[in-house]
Amino acid sequence: MNFFKKLLNIAVPSIEEVPVPVKDPLSLDDSFVHQFIEKGGKFLYCSTKEEVLENLQHIVSENNWSELVCTDKKLLEKFKKSEVSLVENTKHSAPFLTSCEHLISDNGQILFSSNQLKSQKLPEFHDHFIVYAKTSQLVNNVGQGLTGIKTNFKGNIPTNISAVKNYVLTKDDDNFMNYGSSNSKNLYLLLFEDL
Repeated sequence: MNFFKKLLNIAVPSIEEVPVPVKDPLSLDDSFVHQFIEKGGKFLYCSTKEEVLENLQHIVSENNWSELVCTDKKLLEKFKKSEVSLVENTKHSAPFLTSCEHLISDNGQILFSSNQLKSQKLPEFHDHFIVYAKTSQLVNNVGQGLTGIKTNFKGNIPTNISAVKNYVLTKDDDNFMNYGSSNSKNLYLLLFEDL
């Protein structure tokens, strides 16, 4: 570096002199929401249980859906007061209302297990998902999500762990390696603030 300075008689700033912009790290929820929306997800923040019910009803009426499939007993109880018709049969062709295991902050994915999906694979479900989750389910990455599942279900770890990675339906995928295994879903997230 000194050779070029002398040769060209130019002032070249050293590495120490060049200011490096430092990005403030985003919080878990900000990072998740940013990644989730960037992938095409539809996000609805809810601070009260009444908002959750209202937003669910708005989603259903906006899309002209007559009913939803829901296999989660806790959600069935939670939403029984809503005006939305809920069906427990997963073979029924209707959008799917479910909970999840974790929300992955670093990539905007939603982690599911057999607790939500039973023995079915994601592609077997309807293209439209409505996921109810809580802010306490946010984790940094997939590793923390898997650790959380292991910790929460000691001795009875659920199977069929998978994630929705894309929230824009891509039916025209020409890659034969992905044929029949697309996990793209048109996904609405009802995120309830519980912290």
